[in-house]
Amino acid sequence: MNAAPAVEAIDLVKHFGETRAVDGVSFVVPEGSVLGLLGPNGAGKTSLVRMLTTLSVPTSGTGRVAGFDILRQPTEVRRSLGLTGQAATVDEILTGRENLKLIGSLYGLPRTFVREATERLFARFDLTDAADRMAKTYSGGMRRRLDLAVSLLAAPPILFLDEPTTGLDPQSRSGLWAVLRELVSEGTTLVLTTQYLEEADHLADEIVVVDKGRVIAAGTPTQLKDQAGRASVVVTLTHAADLDRAAELMNSCCQEVHVERGSRRLTAQAGGLGDMTRIAAVFETSGIELDDLGLARPSLDDVFLHLTGHRAEDASDLTNEGVTP
Repeated sequence: MNAAPAVEAIDLVKHFGETRAVDGVSFVVPEGSVLGLLGPNGAGKTSLVRMLTTLSVPTSGTGRVAGFDILRQPTEVRRSLGLTGQAATVDEILTGRENLKLIGSLYGLPRTFVREATERLFARFDLTDAADRMAKTYSGGMRRRLDLAVSLLAAPPILFLDEPTTGLDPQSRSGLWAVLRELVSEGTTLVLTTQYLEEADHLADEIVVVDKGRVIAAGTPTQLKDQAGRASVVVTLTHAADLDRAAELMNSCCQEVHVERGSRRLTAQAGGLGDMTRIAAVFETSGIELDDLGLARPSLDDVFLHLTGHRAEDASDLTNEGVTP
């Protein structure tokens, strides 16, 4: 018998006046997995998180978290989850250690448990040396790590992360990804909202693409990429003078060969590694020198462009996320 899902959204709708921020969204998140809610600013991602974490009441529809209904059992829902919002919510005039002590007292957790958990979390998030500094002296990356430590103090089985790496430098983002993967390996379920395609690709087991309050696609990263087209073999020549002869060779064994003269590159549709191996063998005996030969799959950016007609970073003109109930 299959275990109950960790999180379910069931035809969730949210109106702000005339604005339909969320328009009938449903999805399921299995225990111990990562769901990526992917979409541009204003797509409805934060509104979804606020409803599922009981911070906002749906206009219609409902959801379940750890088997508890978000409308009928909000207290049980809150006990089952941790939440890290878009902006760090730590108290800047308290030290890192004092922030966790404060949250522990609000949870009603035993002092001994809070002290031990604080040391463990600070070690995990590389904050031990800064534990007794005021949070206002922390860098942006350190504040995000402290915010996540606060969310994990009560060891929730389900964690909602609303654009957790926005504003972080690449090194801080990569470090946070490593921590999140570790949490998942220990059984934590993550619901992650992001507008970063790379982030969704790296972390998510399943992705739900949201645009203008609606789900426009769902599946694994590989399944979504397959919707945007087949893989391509990409050949980059050493000498531009060989382009015409190289194109003839590729046309003899491939479909839809495209020549990019400025970059000395040829692309052709491919079904997989077998096609790349066959093309490599053709060029091996041709005498044509190559700088590179590889297999390129569509990216999640290609997926978003295929589904919506625009790239994710170009779709920031809506403001639904900034409206609060």
